[in-house]
Amino acid sequence: MGEGQGRARAYPSPDAIMSPLTPEILAGTADILLLCDHASNAVPPDINLGIEPALLNKHIAVDIGAAPLTVALAEKLAAPAVLATLSRLVIDLHREPDHPGLVPVMSDGFQIAGNANADRADRIRRFHAPYHAAIAARIRTQRPIFIVAIHSFTAALETGSAPRPWEVGILYNRDARAAAVAIGLLQAAGVLTGDNQPYSGRDLNTTLNRHAEANGIASFAIEVRNNLIDSAQGVARWADILAPILIETRNRLAPKGRPAT
Repeated sequence: MGEGQGRARAYPSPDAIMSPLTPEILAGTADILLLCDHASNAVPPDINLGIEPALLNKHIAVDIGAAPLTVALAEKLAAPAVLATLSRLVIDLHREPDHPGLVPVMSDGFQIAGNANADRADRIRRFHAPYHAAIAARIRTQRPIFIVAIHSFTAALETGSAPRPWEVGILYNRDARAAAVAIGLLQAAGVLTGDNQPYSGRDLNTTLNRHAEANGIASFAIEVRNNLIDSAQGVARWADILAPILIETRNRLAPKGRPAT
């Protein structure tokens, strides 16, 4: 297996990706599927969000560190991965089409003025539907034993919140098979782990509800505190911590006689 940092890269600039209709697909042979809904801060050139460009580097626009962590884990696990290629401020791919925050007009106290009169149906057609179709196609082609969604969270919201001390959170909805294993392994490794924290997968689990639970596939989301993975060194450290935990979780879920290497 390759070293995770081999494919880690900086976030694209807002106009670096000219066709964010197409998610980034990483090939892999493992039966773990990695997803990254908030991997990019790219904004299509025909969309004006009406914000200061600096906001695109904040957590409201991108899950800081989540994309390079996903790439690093994909390499260590030889796992396939699907990564989004546009900012959650354009459309949040981790929301249902009828969710009021699908095309946000406010995010953590910041007004997204350009979204006030956005054509939701057009953004769903251009961005939301193709992303979820790509995930569904990947699952049909190569059904995984379990699915892991990679996210990051900020240590404190700018609008004020209780401190979020966890290093990692494991989020899940009704299917707790994989989460129960991973939480125990993380805690045994000395990682300060949130059980459905910093928010609950019972309240927000859109991508995994659709692609994992609906298909009977075990899953969870990993939320890593973003100040732990905002550098190449941090990404490498957390990829080293998380990769064996994902392998062991997969092995405990797999039919007998099918251990991962």
